[in-house]
Amino acid sequence: METPQNETFRDSIGTINEEGKRSWVYPKKPSGKYYKYRKYVSYFLLAFLFSAPFIKVNGNQFLLFNILERRFNIFGFPFWPQDFHLFVISMIIGVVFVILFTVAFGRIFCGWICPQTIFLEMVFRRIEYAIEGDRGKQIRLDKQPWNAEKIRKKALKWFLFFIISFLIANVFLAYIIGSDKLLEYIQEGPLENLNTLISLIIFTGVFYFVFAWFREQVCIIACPYGRLQGVLLDTKSIVVAYDHKRGEKEKGRAKFNKKEDRATTGKGDCIDCFQCVHVCPTGIDIRNGTQLECVNCTACIDACDSIMEAVNLPKGLIRYASEENIEKKAKFKFTARLKGYTAVLFILIGILTGMLFLRNDVEARILRLPGQLYEHKDDNIISNVFTFKLINKTTDTINNIQFKLLSHKGTIKLVTNNAIDVPKQELAEGTLFIEINASALNGDKDKVKIGVYSEDKLIETTTTSFLGPRSYK
Repeated sequence: METPQNETFRDSIGTINEEGKRSWVYPKKPSGKYYKYRKYVSYFLLAFLFSAPFIKVNGNQFLLFNILERRFNIFGFPFWPQDFHLFVISMIIGVVFVILFTVAFGRIFCGWICPQTIFLEMVFRRIEYAIEGDRGKQIRLDKQPWNAEKIRKKALKWFLFFIISFLIANVFLAYIIGSDKLLEYIQEGPLENLNTLISLIIFTGVFYFVFAWFREQVCIIACPYGRLQGVLLDTKSIVVAYDHKRGEKEKGRAKFNKKEDRATTGKGDCIDCFQCVHVCPTGIDIRNGTQLECVNCTACIDACDSIMEAVNLPKGLIRYASEENIEKKAKFKFTARLKGYTAVLFILIGILTGMLFLRNDVEARILRLPGQLYEHKDDNIISNVFTFKLINKTTDTINNIQFKLLSHKGTIKLVTNNAIDVPKQELAEGTLFIEINASALNGDKDKVKIGVYSEDKLIETTTTSFLGPRSYK
């Protein structure tokens, strides 16, 4: 079946030409109401992104994703491997939150919040505009032969791109290894930490490649979210949309002629100026409808509004709207689908909140030593050997740890006679013996409850299995 002429744009992405080669995008410098709002949001998020690893909440880094040591901090709450279920629920909440807003407002996350878009549009492209000029000047500069002007501008741009990529790599590393450790490595010098330096160079190279060359291809090719929106969007979703009813009317688009009254000619309000195309950072024509490449950045809205104002036509030819709003003038409704996602989101938030309140600051694990049976001692005493692991999730050292049996009469003896202290956000491990009189046992495998005390204060309880002879059931 032959593809309709007005749908051929869907056969390929906007950054690939007819020969299958990269078609470089030279977006015009945006300006307008939405761009101003986006700058405010972007600079706030940039400040947050660069400061978050250095903010401490109760001694914990505000955000930490230490994959190597399997330690994570989310908004100052520490998550250990034992808290992995909490971390998973947090990530699911984030996914459901993004899905909810995608169903309601399309790809708004990409245009307003995504770090890739913020860095590219609000940092790297602004440097490019400052050095090379706007769209036309950039095109001419790339086409002209390598002369002193081109070498000077390109070298300066690439140098600044590299410096910013290096700064981003440092911040990225602070999220992974922790800001304290990063500052410590910086003070010690690069030669003392070659492995970290190599990682930093690799990260710098990746960021430089992404923002200097790969650019919008990340959103179009690499990011799965653009494809996900095709599943999530429906006719009620509010997206950046072209009002084809008003723009085309009966006779379609036409160049502007100030001597005619477009309201009586049947021509659409779109004057075919291509400003919405020139300003698009992914090189698409929003007039073709919702597309994979559109990141909802609103640059086309600002460009179109400025043209409509200049030709004395109503603004909003391109605007935030749903397909039903354009076709039927239907207003936004909180549909059953949105209610379902919202309910799931609130349920997950409630579960996570409850789990966080129930979570102990100290976690104890006492397990019987593998391969070891019980030992029968004098006075009818049964002894089992166990290993223990204490995890301190707080920012204070826990001193003078003691273990006491709560469910049975008996004693607990540590292999070492030294006092056990658990440093802040660390763990302590060791071996202990539990001794119980056989007459107090109910079978060959009893559940025993153990209290963990610090300075005679109960801080945690745990249970474990205690083996005994069958004859004492």
